Amino acid sequence: MDKIDLKLIKLLQENARYPVKHLAEEVFLSPPAVSARIEKLEKLGVITGYTANINKLKLGYNITAFINLEVDPKDKPEFYPFIAKCKNVIECNCVTGKYSMLLKVAYNTTMELDLFIGQLQRFGNTETQIVFSTAVEPRGVEVDSYCNKDL
Repeated sequence: MDKIDLKLIKLLQENARYPVKHLAEEVFLSPPAVSARIEKLEKLGVITGYTANINKLKLGYNITAFINLEVDPKDKPEFYPFIAKCKNVIECNCVTGKYSMLLKVAYNTTMELDLFIGQLQRFGNTETQIVFSTAVEPRGVEVDSYCNKDL
């Protein structure tokens, strides 16, 4: 990866719907050259997909919460398929510490959240934090300081 690839990644994180023509103007290459670079980044697994950011509140998801969950390692083969099917789970991360899983979820009501927590507790103890506000929305990673050339 070179500086042009990094600039393309930065631009696509900013807005994945930028037209190739705009991207080409920003990196001073032809549109076909930019398309080829993007395709290469996709094949390398650097770019893994494209998404739209949405306002969860406008869709009725009034509750965002983080749930810490203690999962015994022997239960992970059962837990992972279960959690992958839970559509209200936005993220599920295996983490260090007392709780081995950190989940981010979105629900319409606290009653729905409570029912889900009850389902989770078959895998272990939980601790839940409900989000009041979000100071920094999810965003891309910084690419200006990228230094690993061994892709």
